[in-house]
Amino acid sequence: MAKVKSKYVCQKCGYETAGYLGRCPECGSWGSFIEEGISADNPQSMLVTIPDNYPPQKLSDVEINSEIRTKTGISEFDRVLGGGIVRGSLVLLAGDPGIGKSTLLLQTAGELAQNGKKVLYISAEESSGQVKLRAERLDVKSDNLFIYPQANFELIKKHISEMSPDLVIVDSIQAIYTSTIQGTAGSVSQIRECCNSLMEISKSKNISIIVIGHVTKEGNIAGPKVLEHMVDTVIQFEGDKYKTYRILRSIKNRFGNTSEVGIFEMGAKGLAEVINPSELFLKEYNQTKTSGSTIIVTSEGTRPLLVEIQALVGTTPYPAPRRVANGVDTGRVLQILAVLEKRVGLNLSKQDVYVNVIGGMDVTEPAADLGIALAIATCVRDVVADSHTAIIGEIGLSGEIRAVNQIDKRIKEAQKLGFKKIIIPDSNDVDKDIKGIEIIKVKRIIDALTKAITD
Repeated sequence: MAKVKSKYVCQKCGYETAGYLGRCPECGSWGSFIEEGISADNPQSMLVTIPDNYPPQKLSDVEINSEIRTKTGISEFDRVLGGGIVRGSLVLLAGDPGIGKSTLLLQTAGELAQNGKKVLYISAEESSGQVKLRAERLDVKSDNLFIYPQANFELIKKHISEMSPDLVIVDSIQAIYTSTIQGTAGSVSQIRECCNSLMEISKSKNISIIVIGHVTKEGNIAGPKVLEHMVDTVIQFEGDKYKTYRILRSIKNRFGNTSEVGIFEMGAKGLAEVINPSELFLKEYNQTKTSGSTIIVTSEGTRPLLVEIQALVGTTPYPAPRRVANGVDTGRVLQILAVLEKRVGLNLSKQDVYVNVIGGMDVTEPAADLGIALAIATCVRDVVADSHTAIIGEIGLSGEIRAVNQIDKRIKEAQKLGFKKIIIPDSNDVDKDIKGIEIIKVKRIIDALTKAITD
């Protein structure tokens, strides 16, 4: 019988030690060590081994097949992937429970199977009958789609080798296990070894693999951080599962742009693509003209999006005023409030301030600063911003408006949706061929406030 040795592994970062520790010296987590055993006869390998049939060659001699990417049939998913699934790549799709991960991949599997691709859907959490029920609801039917309910990785690897499918979907990486590693499914060692073996299969057999990953209560991808480093692409599914709209965001992509987003709407028949998300986010904007509302042009990857920013400011009866931000960084809002008090003269020390991004979008770039500031300022002064004016600009601590990137794309998107004016930083250079929209350049935040108010 093989001698079994044990070790303690941090379930947060994967740090290993011979004895139990209360606090992880790597990530600082408390109580995160779990004892795991490893057989001396089956040491785990962290190296992806590829057959020695690819000798070194000059970069200029490397040929790229025109069919290196496979279109999924879902254009928003293809956009996030960088144009389609790259053959031989390993993709990690993560998101909250119930957000629609399995739904999206089952729809993708159905589209590819109908186009003649052989797809193997490995369900480690559901039976074949349960997957079939979802497939019937989504109207997914094809003889090229195979369902395999299995959690044992050795059996999974065997069937992948026998079938040689074009695409393998694993639902989920936290539910499968390998017998070469002691420990339960979902432990750091199991996740790391199974992902490494899947990477070896994808590279050596040129098979595209998509794995579903769980997230923690903090919103991070469960498992060791090395999991995200090992895969080729990391995609995050965002949104409130109790609302209809979902945002698919690329966090890491070795074959395309990061921070690309795809917009979906969840319905009875599954996820439907939203071709023009800007119209979606602005659908109710012009119905009521009230103070504290502005339109910004944010950029997600290569896509400009118009979203509405709303602010509500009111006197607080409590000693400490509240600062609440949904969809934007709270620290950024606090910085903007400080600039408004010092450079514009607004007294917000005894005011509750609420800032919200309509539509469930998370806006992280500083180009939204000016729109947030004007929404707050117009609410304080109880004036209405011009509903035909879009706003772009980053605010410095001295109240100056700083340049932003992709300005021409942003202006063209606002023009396409019927906006008559757009306020941009003075330091941005604009393509002279842009016509049909008035471009207003401002240097300081006080100038932007004057230009944005409705006459």
